[in-house]
Amino acid sequence: MKDYAFEIEMKVRDYECDLQGVVNNSNYQHYMEHARHEFLETTGTSFSALHNQGIDVMVSRIDISYKHSLRGSDRFVVQVAYQREGIKLVFFEDIYKLPENILCAKGRIEAICLQNGKLTRGELFETIFINKVEKKQE
Repeated sequence: MKDYAFEIEMKVRDYECDLQGVVNNSNYQHYMEHARHEFLETTGTSFSALHNQGIDVMVSRIDISYKHSLRGSDRFVVQVAYQREGIKLVFFEDIYKLPENILCAKGRIEAICLQNGKLTRGELFETIFINKVEKKQE
């Protein structure tokens, strides 16, 4: 496993499953999005607060590899790691079924940052994520 900056445990709700009884593929993206939002809140801010300041962190690309299906009522954890790549902040999100820790999905999510509608060089990521997370861990 990676060095994760954040993790959140969740449980599959029955309505997230398709006719085959497994979680529909689109819900894994929802789980990852929810984990990123919760992660941001641990830094003391939120996407809506940033938006109100003219800062919008937006997904520019998503790649998800599906490894093992989750089913109704399964418990799982979404673990989040991240790194800067040029103007982007890249999130690496892994979903593991509990309690067995079976890898169910791996995601690579690239995010960009707009300030007042204009693409930035990503320097705001240092303020938004990296510096706040490092200070919180000290």
